[in-house]
Amino acid sequence: MHRERLVRPVRRVVVTGMGAITAVGHSVQETWRNLLAGQSGIDWVTLFDASPYPTRIAGEVKD
Repeated sequence: MHRERLVRPVRRVVVTGMGAITAVGHSVQETWRNLLAGQSGIDWVTLFDASPYPTRIAGEVKD
């Protein structure tokens, strides 16, 4: 019995830019620089009342 092989068309992806808003920076460059410097974005939650939750630390995105 002969089976035809199904061929899927090749999908191409084009990256036209990058962006990042993280707990350690508000751009790709700032985030990368701070990560290489060993900076952590983890700290006590300050943007809302976290007392009802079992943890009070997180990586908040701050101004």
